[in-house]
Amino acid sequence: MSTYITPEIQAGLDAARKKDLKRRNKLRVEADGRSFRVLRFREDGFTLDIEDAPHLRGLVDLYDGGRHFLQCLIVASAAEGDEMQYEFKRATPATDRAPVDFDQGEFVPAGLITES
Repeated sequence: MSTYITPEIQAGLDAARKKDLKRRNKLRVEADGRSFRVLRFREDGFTLDIEDAPHLRGLVDLYDGGRHFLQCLIVASAAEGDEMQYEFKRATPATDRAPVDFDQGEFVPAGLITES
């Protein structure tokens, strides 16, 4: 049995694999007002399609669908095949509230009752 695959068939298989990765993954990176679809997400970074992604560097935001979940400081680390790998220098979870600068106790009153 022969395992030889013609270059045209291999290119078609690679394109189908990349299309499937983009379709399944809802993660996206926003930088400089542009959005890029994440192909793979790892604990220490992520990969983007090398054709779409510029050489990103600096502060970017990661979204899962419409939910902002990470604000990251990144650097492009390596190009591997048709994917560009980026590593996190810092990855901070995004919150919808500003941080408080005081200690909040466990008991928080629901309201204030005044005498009438």
